[in-house]
Amino acid sequence: MTGPSRRAVLGAGIGAVAASLAGCSGDSGPVRRLRLATGPEGGPYNAFGKALALAVGASDLPLEIIPVSTAASVNNLRSLDEGSAELALAMADAAEDAVLGRASFPAPVAVTALARVYVNYTHLVVPADGPVRTVTDLAGRPVAAGATGSGVRVVAQRVLRAAGPDAPADERPLGLAASVAALREGAVDALFWSGGVPTPALSTLAGERPLRFLPLDAYVAPLRARYAPVYTAVTLPAGVYGLTEPVGTIGVGNYLLARTDVAEHVVRDLLRVVFDQWRDLLREVTAGARLEPRFAISTGRVPLHPGAAVYYRSVYG
Repeated sequence: MTGPSRRAVLGAGIGAVAASLAGCSGDSGPVRRLRLATGPEGGPYNAFGKALALAVGASDLPLEIIPVSTAASVNNLRSLDEGSAELALAMADAAEDAVLGRASFPAPVAVTALARVYVNYTHLVVPADGPVRTVTDLAGRPVAAGATGSGVRVVAQRVLRAAGPDAPADERPLGLAASVAALREGAVDALFWSGGVPTPALSTLAGERPLRFLPLDAYVAPLRARYAPVYTAVTLPAGVYGLTEPVGTIGVGNYLLARTDVAEHVVRDLLRVVFDQWRDLLREVTAGARLEPRFAISTGRVPLHPGAAVYYRSVYG
């Protein structure tokens, strides 16, 4: 990997940073409206987007955040590229695909990161009394593999390819609500989901019938080797979803992103709200998560927006 390090970017332009922090912050003038591509209604991205809109609305900034419901990550990145949104949430693997111009993106997309806000946990859920006990057991079986244009679909397809490229599953492009309904009705033998812990829809399902959450941590290394180090080993803790013991799985970061033409002072002011109100922003998204600058700058190959670099440099001092 070439180019300046993340620390070098943060350390550059100290004079400019100091001047910008001491000078006008952009808190005067007409209200700037920014569209934030989130995710489906009832999902964690949508909850985060609505909470951020409320937090910004309660501040004294001349800024309005307009959450837009979408299929999530891949669609959100396309929205940034097309200019139909100024801000977006996306999973780290999809964001790196966009920056590199691979997989769902035929050409590189010019997007920047504001923060890595929290980590998604990959869930692979099957009925406890069913025949599926490993990923390889899914060969030829119907699997809810995430909605078209979602980040869930990206990680689900990569896990399924790694597990059995010669005996693929019957993938169904279903979002979370449709996936839960299909598993409940027996229309699919498994569902993939990538989100916070606990995810309310899965907690509800676990209260209705016994479920098995399949371990996926063995796939972390192969995915990291083939795609990027955005994949990490995480654990669904005992107690959630009625689990009696922890289940290892795949973690993927979530990024708050922006088009490159969003003004620096707007990004800086927006991040100030994000870090002041992170507890409220994450309350409906994932339990126990924290948002800290030293982790927020870990956005891999997705470059920080210049306004974000200004903000983090002010935090680091």
